[in-house]
Amino acid sequence: MAPFRLIVGLGNPGREYAETRHNAGFMVLDRVAAGAGATFRMQKKWQAEVASTGDLIFCKPQTFMNLSGGSVSAIGHFYKIEPSQVLVVLDEMALPLGRLRIRESGSAGGHNGLQSVLDHLGTRDVPRLRIGIGAAQPGDATGHVLGRFALAERPTLDDAVARAAEAIEFAQSTGLAAAMNRYNKNQTTN
Repeated sequence: MAPFRLIVGLGNPGREYAETRHNAGFMVLDRVAAGAGATFRMQKKWQAEVASTGDLIFCKPQTFMNLSGGSVSAIGHFYKIEPSQVLVVLDEMALPLGRLRIRESGSAGGHNGLQSVLDHLGTRDVPRLRIGIGAAQPGDATGHVLGRFALAERPTLDDAVARAAEAIEFAQSTGLAAAMNRYNKNQTTN
């Protein structure tokens, strides 16, 4: 059995946020869903864009980042999905641009979207895949995460999105531990 039944990309809805750093999770989910031949559709009952292929559900909450957990919890409860079967894909300022970090559990590390998911699911034991977006200048965290990637950063971002999509597929076929071993260590540096 594949380890994940629900893969969640975190981001903010709306055109004005489409290419921002905070939407790295949406970018990865778009790529994974497209590769699986799945098309996102707005599901008002979940307050999320949802796509599926077989027993695998993809979710992009449309509630804004800090309220993401409501959508994740609602879908999980409806389909009887355990928190360990959910993978959350999100941006991470504490990682250099393009770095990936996969973990089985842990704290939200100051990420309000992930904190919302953990709070709604009632556990820290929720697998996550963090995409490095680079550090903010002191005092500019909000401006940084809501800012767009510079043109010079796009190749690194595109590579990270591709590797993240590959890591998700690898985890589905080989397991989370094997994906952690492979993708947490094998990083490109730019």
